[in-house]
Amino acid sequence: MKESRVSAVLENLAEMGLSQVLLTDPVSIFYLTGRLIQPLERFYGLYLSQTGQHKIFINHLETVPEDLGVEKVRFGDTDPYLDLVQQAIDPKEPLGVDKNLPARFLLPLMERGAAAGYHNASLAVDKARSIKDPEEQELMRTASRINDQAILAFRSLLREGITEREVAEATKAIYLDLGAEGFSFSPIVAFGANAASGHHVPDDTPLRPGDGVVFDVGCTYRGYCSDMTRTYFYKDVTPHQRQVYDLVLRANLAAEAQVRPGIPLKDLDGIARQIIAQGGYGPCFTHRLGHFIGLETHDFGDVSAAAEGAAVPGNVFSIEPGIYLPDDLGVRIEDLVLVTEEGCEILNHAPKDLEIIP
Repeated sequence: MKESRVSAVLENLAEMGLSQVLLTDPVSIFYLTGRLIQPLERFYGLYLSQTGQHKIFINHLETVPEDLGVEKVRFGDTDPYLDLVQQAIDPKEPLGVDKNLPARFLLPLMERGAAAGYHNASLAVDKARSIKDPEEQELMRTASRINDQAILAFRSLLREGITEREVAEATKAIYLDLGAEGFSFSPIVAFGANAASGHHVPDDTPLRPGDGVVFDVGCTYRGYCSDMTRTYFYKDVTPHQRQVYDLVLRANLAAEAQVRPGIPLKDLDGIARQIIAQGGYGPCFTHRLGHFIGLETHDFGDVSAAAEGAAVPGNVFSIEPGIYLPDDLGVRIEDLVLVTEEGCEILNHAPKDLEIIP
């Protein structure tokens, strides 16, 4: 197991007044053990205790390393696996569970009286995952480096008449050639007025001169996600399009310039939002400024007007202001930033100046 990460989770758990937790989120278990298992309908869980009597429950169907750094409890499809789980739980203490524990497992444990109460302890893991250690930081850099290279290749796919769907379908092979494992999310490719829909699904819309082109794309590298958005213009750009683009770029750069330890996350959102509002498009910035990212594209935590807390070293989140004008155009510019001890490191380096694709 990743002992420093386990220690962080146990420390967070203690702050919640809990001595034990049962985790079933495969991504969180991967974070703590380095082994990813997708159990489908079968039970899969990691039990952590302040006593150090940790156990991982794994069906015989799964092949795992002999030395996983934690006691393995194996069971078959017909074995009473919840009996095995209950034997590990201290019945005199409340049990922390994560938000992903299915009711089909939780309710029987509650009916058995396996613990002295049950609490959502997801924050114990979420808070630990929100602070990337040096190994994770380097993986995030690599994932973003691949994304930088990929988007330059995506841009070269653009030609008159090609459809959004055709461009999107070509992106996976490019990622794989660059060393990525695959998508971190389905690519967003939007031409013209389609870009006014923030989560547009690529369709058969063909590219035409004068269209804005939004790429919101990401890949995974050794389990870690990248995410970046760039907006281009095909063959021509109008003064109106240029005005909107320049405003979004100013908001992106201004917010990134203020990322540092201690700054309230809601203040970052406010910096970008104020610039767009002063430009006359306040109601057209329809989403939060950013989200945390790591083993999942949307990790716990966001950068919004309602965000609680401040940036701390090791946080990685997006800065992605946008303006969306229905039946007209949409512009979004997004980078990932890593909070450092003195400021931040911008993980994306693909150019952001307005670019017209010839």
